[in-house]
Amino acid sequence: MVAMSTQPQAASRWPDHLPAGAVRVGRTSAHYDHTIQFYRDLVGLPVLERFQGSYGEDGTIFGLPDTFTQREIFRSTGPASGVDRIDMLVFYLPDAAAQQRLVARMAAAGRAPASQHPYWQANGGVTYRDPDGREVVFVSWVYGVDRT
Repeated sequence: MVAMSTQPQAASRWPDHLPAGAVRVGRTSAHYDHTIQFYRDLVGLPVLERFQGSYGEDGTIFGLPDTFTQREIFRSTGPASGVDRIDMLVFYLPDAAAQQRLVARMAAAGRAPASQHPYWQANGGVTYRDPDGREVVFVSWVYGVDRT
């Protein structure tokens, strides 16, 4: 295992000045329909809402794993742009069995793991790429609980 430079215990208390009721991370997708299918049908994320033409945007909101943490995918209206090599979504799973089920689900859909960052290689992660080329990593431990 490779050590992280900070300890999660140091940041375990949420700041009083930021009373967030939920957090949503939005991304655009140049391959919107395929990306929605990937996260909904293959990864298995629940769709909270879909919208079309809302203030000029089409999108889908996923729960991660509930309504308090969300991933929103917008249909890109511009040309496709490159994806940074560390643009990823990491799923910290409770155990190896959960990770193996997701790997089997990906294999059944004809998806093979992608090359991955050395940290995930050293720490048992399995990485796939979504239709936009962003990394989706599945690990069999929970950061801050099982490891730091």
